[in-house]
Amino acid sequence: MSGSSDHIARVADSLIQIEMELRQLGLWENQPPPAEAMQSTQPFAVDRLEFTQWLQFVFIRRMTVLIEADRPLPQVSGMAPMAEEHFRARPESGKSLIKQLEEMDRLLSGGG
Repeated sequence: MSGSSDHIARVADSLIQIEMELRQLGLWENQPPPAEAMQSTQPFAVDRLEFTQWLQFVFIRRMTVLIEADRPLPQVSGMAPMAEEHFRARPESGKSLIKQLEEMDRLLSGGG
């Protein structure tokens, strides 16, 4: 396996781990948000989606499409700080999800 395909495999595995954490937290949703909620131009769609909805319906979906189409992946990521802020005001700790997002940030920002 080449370095590039190994990197893609690690990113794909990280996406699966993020999904698993969302499911364990009970935050994986069966129905997508309304179409207008998906039209946000704000970072992380903060004006229309919960952060965890953005992860599921925007980030995971886009990353999956990029991987399947063999397209370039983002070169910078900073999701873990946003997740820390999101979970600060919630009853769930989100620590395991934040750890997975830190790994994804590292992978996308050239650290792995």
